[in-house]
Amino acid sequence: MGRRRVLPLLALLLLLPLLLLLCLTASAQTQQSDVSAMQALKKSLTPLPSSLDWSNADPCEWTKVACSNGRVNRIQIANQGLTGTLPPDISNLTALVRFEVMNNQLTGDLPSFAGLAQLQILILHDNNFTSIPSDFFTGMSSLQAVDLGYNNFTPWEIPVSLTDCTALQNFSATGTNVMGKIPDFINPTNFPSMFALQLAFHNMNGGLPASFAGLPIQILWLNGKSGNSKLNGTLDVIANMTQLAQVWLHSNQFTGPIPDVSNLKNLYDFSVRDNQLTGVVPDSLVKLPSLKVVNLTNNLLQGSLPAFDTKAVRVDMVATSNSFCSDTPGPCDSNVNILLSIARPMGYPVKFAQGWKGNNPCDSANVWTGISCSGGNIVVINFQNMGLSGTIAPEFSQLQSLQKLLLSKNNLTGTIPSDLVKLLNLTVLDVSNNNLSGKVPAFQSNVNVITSGNPNIGKDIVPTPSSPTTPLGPGGSEKKNNSSVARIVAPLVVGVSVIALLGLVYCYRKRPKSSGKVQSPNNVLVIHPQHSGDQNGVKITVAGSSANGGSTENYSQGSGGTGDIHVVEAGNMVISIQVLRNVTNNFSQDNILGRGGFGTVYKGELHDGTKIAVKRMESGVVSEKGLNEFMSEIAVLTKVRHRHLVALLGYCLEGNERLLVYEYMPQGTLSRHLFNWKDEGLKPLEWTRRLSIALDVARGVEYLHGLAHQTFIHRDLKPSNILLGDDMRAKVADFGLVRLAPEGKGSIETRLAGTFGYLAPEYAVTGRVTTKVDVFSFGVILMEMITGRRALDDSLPEDSVHLVTWFRRMHLNKDTFRKAIDPIIDLDEGTLANVSTIAELAGHCCAREPYQRPDMGHVVSVLSSLVELWKPSEPDCEDMYGIDLEMTLPQALKKWQAFEGNSNIDESSSSYLASGESTQTSIPTRPSGFASSFTSADGR
Repeated sequence: MGRRRVLPLLALLLLLPLLLLLCLTASAQTQQSDVSAMQALKKSLTPLPSSLDWSNADPCEWTKVACSNGRVNRIQIANQGLTGTLPPDISNLTALVRFEVMNNQLTGDLPSFAGLAQLQILILHDNNFTSIPSDFFTGMSSLQAVDLGYNNFTPWEIPVSLTDCTALQNFSATGTNVMGKIPDFINPTNFPSMFALQLAFHNMNGGLPASFAGLPIQILWLNGKSGNSKLNGTLDVIANMTQLAQVWLHSNQFTGPIPDVSNLKNLYDFSVRDNQLTGVVPDSLVKLPSLKVVNLTNNLLQGSLPAFDTKAVRVDMVATSNSFCSDTPGPCDSNVNILLSIARPMGYPVKFAQGWKGNNPCDSANVWTGISCSGGNIVVINFQNMGLSGTIAPEFSQLQSLQKLLLSKNNLTGTIPSDLVKLLNLTVLDVSNNNLSGKVPAFQSNVNVITSGNPNIGKDIVPTPSSPTTPLGPGGSEKKNNSSVARIVAPLVVGVSVIALLGLVYCYRKRPKSSGKVQSPNNVLVIHPQHSGDQNGVKITVAGSSANGGSTENYSQGSGGTGDIHVVEAGNMVISIQVLRNVTNNFSQDNILGRGGFGTVYKGELHDGTKIAVKRMESGVVSEKGLNEFMSEIAVLTKVRHRHLVALLGYCLEGNERLLVYEYMPQGTLSRHLFNWKDEGLKPLEWTRRLSIALDVARGVEYLHGLAHQTFIHRDLKPSNILLGDDMRAKVADFGLVRLAPEGKGSIETRLAGTFGYLAPEYAVTGRVTTKVDVFSFGVILMEMITGRRALDDSLPEDSVHLVTWFRRMHLNKDTFRKAIDPIIDLDEGTLANVSTIAELAGHCCAREPYQRPDMGHVVSVLSSLVELWKPSEPDCEDMYGIDLEMTLPQALKKWQAFEGNSNIDESSSSYLASGESTQTSIPTRPSGFASSFTSADGR
């Protein structure tokens, strides 16, 4: 027995030298590839300066070159007076972590750095490179900082290959002839750690993309230079970039007002000179405590001259280069203020800012555009055929002397404000040839109201009710509200850990296959998520058994036919029907979680005990409408991923089967905890828990509106579409009615859908939606949380059926408001003040006009200031496994599979990152240090 054990050990000892030799040989081969690449670099830089001793045969012995494990990982040859070019062999240095050649005289085309997956720092600024290839950034998944600045490239656009650089913190291409539009792939999903974006002296055009919202950028340089190509549009997205500290947008063609910057707590340097900004300088900027430098010169800003604290703020604002009502701080004339409030919902048109000078609209020596006066009073406003957009402001009613209001031949939307009937001297109201809708207010009989050329004027569009909803999760069905429900699809009970998801996907993808295909008795529809092309970004392939393989058809044509058909695997999310039968015990009645208008939801359990929710559409309701919503849900949830949005784990389409698989949310819907808690034996929600849930929902909707890769409108926010986990954290569900907001459009016209009681008035009347319809619905949810009442309740007296109108009435004074608060809420003075703040917020969210409602970024800011941050006692599984729920599913899977830990950058280029001590003058970590750091490149 002893001899048997000794022989294998002896054999192993004899083999050790051979194994060691093989390892050394492999190491030498790897190192030789680096030697060849370094020799090519040396040759391309000839003659070398005396400061570089590169005479040794081993490049790891060269000055300013460092190696690790026989591989070159650092080349730092900045400020050496180098000439020559960079060879394409650079891409063979696959262990390279840092590459610095700034401040030399290198020329020629940049070679592609594609495939350098370990590279973290790349600094090439201040050379004479002439071009950059489009695949330059491909595969550079570790890149954290890149500076291409001050290289005279031929005109180029930011390449899509940059999206591979998901670790990117600093992207600088100042003075490089970058052109085109700022791509919307620069967003929080692709670049969750982006700290600085420096594209000064550009040749770009177009606007600031909505995808900027939520980016953690602190340094934003987009100042232009002379030439025709300049950025334009509004600065609205700035309000949702809450980490901004230094903003340079000067020398462009931006229009509209300066947005509210009250959430930009770190903003210290704000330069927007030499644009065409209009409107009133907001108090949020004037009173911003962090502000140190502001430059507003050469715009068309209006209202009173802002009174900055010049002791604390360095101000560059020549009054005469704007359109302020006076050269000195102080209030404007009341008529000036009224006209500015009228211009606000129209976006403060440039032609008004150019034609409204001084502090007296009735000054005969200085005629204001569109304004006619008599006896010092405004009697005629003639804004006809001025290309105006936006809505008609109720503030027109404050001009009591007004006799004629002429607004025809524009692009005005919304309704005619009822306040205009207060204009007792009005004789003519001409709003013809616009896009107005809704009922015309009842003016006096002597008023000539001209509304022709508005197709929807006078129309009262009423949605058509359809199936009521059923909540999902434990506790049975939600009560029907037959007269008040327009369309409610059962929200799917959710919530599975990331590891369970990966296990499910892995098991399916690893199942045994014959010739790469699996026989199935029916036709199989396979969905391929795409970024563009088919409607909703989804392409459907009908896989056939013909010799030519599958064919592509539109899903509305149906599957058609029967027979032996091959399953075509499409990515990580297609799940076999057999797998779903197994995990739901063949869709057992015992596993039913709930029933909705479009199917039944079953609880499934994986082999490790992990629970999932499976929504199975009934074969009888697989109509075109049902398929549209099924497809929409997949299309949205394969593009977005956030901790407060229900996660789609997979889907299955086989024959007549259409199934969606979600994470399981054990506590079911918010509606059961708000309205049915007594019947289901649940504990009532305390106020702090309601606040926390509201914040979770707001963050999810904020992500849909502005932080995702694209802007989505949910259209059916309500408590039965908000699901809760065991920790009572909330997620938004049911994405069957979600619509993608087209780029460049303020609203889109859709088939009316949603739920009565939550529909914004302009949507119910016109069928046109913006993100503000979701804000309205969220305001209704806040009112439900405050009162414990449903949005519509037919059991109440007629004047109390509609929550929003009843809530507005009850909120008029403290006594009636206190009676409106849910009696189960334990009210002390602090809680009452807290509830009052949320009531104010709910009222703003449910404002009648869309422009009066805040965006979800503001809502999140208000709620987060009141909610004590939730701190889990145990680390999240996403932290443990390196998966971020705010990443898309493919990104999360990719990151998990490639997770190997992070390297630290601790040498000369750490100044290009968002943290770490700086040994070069570049980007400091705090706003207080910025003021003296950019004297060479600001273009001021």
